[in-house]
This record gives sequence, C-alpha cells and structure tokens, in this order.
Amino acid sequence: MDWDDLRDALNRTMQSIGGEITSPWFYLQFGIILVAAGISLALGSGLRTRFDITSLTMGWPAPLRLLARTVMQRAGTIIFALLAEISRLIMVQTGLLYRGYVLSTAVNLATAWLIIRVATSVIRNEFVVRVVSIAAWAVAALSIIGRLDDVANALDSISITLGALRLTPLLLIKAAVLLSIAMWLVGAAGNFIEARIVRSHDLTPSVQVLLIKLVRVALVVVAIAMVMSAVGIDLSAFALFSGAIGVGLGFGLQKIIANFISGVILLADKSVKPGDLVTIGDSTGKISSMNTRYISVAPGDGRSILIPNEDLVTQRVINWTYTDKSMLVKVTFATNYEADPNRVCELAVDIARNTQNVATFKAPNCLLTEFAETGMKFALTFWVADLDVGMDNVKSAVMQALWTAFKKENIRVPYPVRELRVRSGALPVETIVEVPTDNIPGAAAKPV
Repeated sequence: MDWDDLRDALNRTMQSIGGEITSPWFYLQFGIILVAAGISLALGSGLRTRFDITSLTMGWPAPLRLLARTVMQRAGTIIFALLAEISRLIMVQTGLLYRGYVLSTAVNLATAWLIIRVATSVIRNEFVVRVVSIAAWAVAALSIIGRLDDVANALDSISITLGALRLTPLLLIKAAVLLSIAMWLVGAAGNFIEARIVRSHDLTPSVQVLLIKLVRVALVVVAIAMVMSAVGIDLSAFALFSGAIGVGLGFGLQKIIANFISGVILLADKSVKPGDLVTIGDSTGKISSMNTRYISVAPGDGRSILIPNEDLVTQRVINWTYTDKSMLVKVTFATNYEADPNRVCELAVDIARNTQNVATFKAPNCLLTEFAETGMKFALTFWVADLDVGMDNVKSAVMQALWTAFKKENIRVPYPVRELRVRSGALPVETIVEVPTDNIPGAAAKPV
C-alpha cells in the first residue's frame, strides 16, 4: 500500500480548501449561496403548490409527462442555479469578483444534480435512484472541483495482490458501477426478448420458457465477461480458483446442478409444461410456473407447492393433460333390488349427458357391475371436456343430479345391515335388531 501518495493528495486538497476559505470573497459568495438557496426553496414550494403537473400534462406522451414531473420536483434546484449564475455574472461584470469560483462551483454542482436526477427518473426503485444519484453526483463534484484524478490515484494506490490479480478500491468501484449498469441493461434486454418470444404462437409454452432461460443466462454471462474486460481484469487470473469451484459444484452444489439440468431436460422434452394438471406423489394441481430449480404446482386452495425438478425426472409423474385436456371420470353407486336396472342406467346416462362441461365427443356409459348383498352396484363413466373447470366440480354436479332423479323415481340407495345386542341386569337379556337391507326411511325395527 502506497500511503505516501494518499497523504500527499489529502494535503493538496486541504491546502486548496484552506486557500479559498481564508479569502474574504469566499464569505460574500457563501452568503449569496445561502440567500439563493432560501429563495429557491420558497419559490419551488410555491410552484409545486400552485400548479398541478398531473392535470397540466394530461394527454402528453409518457416520456414528456415523466420529464415534466421530474423538472417540477426539482424546480428549486433550477431556480437556485439561475440565481447563483446571475449573481456571479453581475459581480464579475461590475468588477467585484474576478471569476467567482465558489458561485461557479455551486452552479455546476446544482446543474450536475439536476441532470443526474432527470437521468435517473426512469429507474423505478427509489433506493437505487438515491444510491445512483449520490454516487454520480460525488463523481461529478470531484470533477468540478478538479480533484477527481487525485482521489482516483489515491484509491488506486491501495491494493491487494491475489496471484496475477491486483485488487484496488478503484477497481472494485469501477466493477460495481459497470456491473450494475450491465445488469440493468441485461434485465431490459431480457424483458424485451421475453415479450417477443411469448408473442410467438409457433412455440410451445415449454420451449418458450427454455428459450427465455437460455437467453437470460447467455446475457448475464456476456455482461460479466464484458465488465471484467472493461475494468482490465484478465479472466485467466481466475484459473487458480477453478479447481475449488469444480469441487464445490461436485459436492456442495450437487443438488442445485442436478435440479438445473433436470429443468433443462423437462423444458426440452415437453413432458410437462405450464398449465398441465399433474400428480406427483401426494400432490395434485396445475403447473403455474417452471423455473431452473423447481416447478410451482397450484392445487387450487391458495397454496403453491414447490417441487424440485429432479423429482419430476426420477419419480413417477401423472400428467392428466399430456395429450389433451379431456379426462374419463367414473362414478360408482348402488340401488336396492326393487329398482329396474335398465331404468337406472337410462337415468344415469341421461343425467351425465345433460350436465354442463361433460364431453359430447364420447357418450356416457352406465354398467351394472355387481349383485351385492345390500343391492345392485353400477358404474357411470363420462368424459370431462376441459379440466380447467375442475374434475371434482363436474363429478359433484352429476352425483347431485343422480340423487334428485332417484328421489323422483322412488329408487332407494341401500344401507348395510347392522345388529345391536344389549345385555343388562342379573339375567342376560339379548335383543337383536335387524335393519332391512333397503332401509326405508321411517320403517320400524323388528325385535327378536
């Protein structure tokens, strides 16, 4: 570390500041600056209160509205710069000051701040706006007062050497600034390309997601390489760390790499895609999004189940909409032996055919499947045309309609036989109650 250069730069700066402060004209200019600041604050506040910039710019293009709003918010800064510059010109023309260095510096600083705030008005994040504005204004201020090179040399004099790589505060600052700008440009370019890919109807959703991910990764890699090259960092200097990174990827990042590769495979083979209804283990729902590490499955109850991509490659996955969005639904029910099975099947098929969202390309079917002890068992099958409406909703509608039709046709649903034995008192008394198999509501039990 070369501390002598840093100390010399600080000494030169302090001497220059001391020479200005000891001059009597400094206090005159400083007083003018204070008066101009007070007047500009009052006038700026009055202008913002008197004029509604939103209503005045109604109907203007969006960039002009943004510019007008930013200028109105910085009206005080503009007034201050004008007042300070007018005062400097008057004092220079009258011979009171030779150049008015302090006033000129204040005007330049105010102008630089105004330009920076206008330029950063396109950034949405207020915290980022403040950080960028302060950093850019600090650089502009150092350049205005002629100390930018001294500060840069001082920051570059402190260094840490790692192999062939020389790290200095100046290098880190440059890399951070350029990387921030590059990432912002990458985000804007990525959003533009993503919008173009999404609007392409020739690509399937899975291919669209794959292309978007690949484009974003490629843009980030190119941006980092360009920033490293711009600040003078040789990428070969990182060859020392390649072995450690490889070991880390092999052990610590094994699952992450596996999920990433699995995600690329899923996007490429189109086995699942956003919008598919899938069952993975005990989880069933629609795929709402596919990411490089996991997919998000929405079961429809407000939750989002995040499933690692590796599980979709290594485990059994049921994709209900792999070929189309239709699905076969089976409803089982039973009736007593007094019912006519032909009439029961006719009612069931007619109900399924007339229920909303039941597919019409395949007719419903009802089969008598078993003569059981308690009654006859049937199976009604039909197709749901679109699973987006919900398979359970359609099944519930069909079962409710069956219940209503059975009530009208006096078709009873059987209940299982129950025996109740009660023993009490000194002498055992046994009572057996037999419930009829058809369990007619209101029928009396038969004591034995």
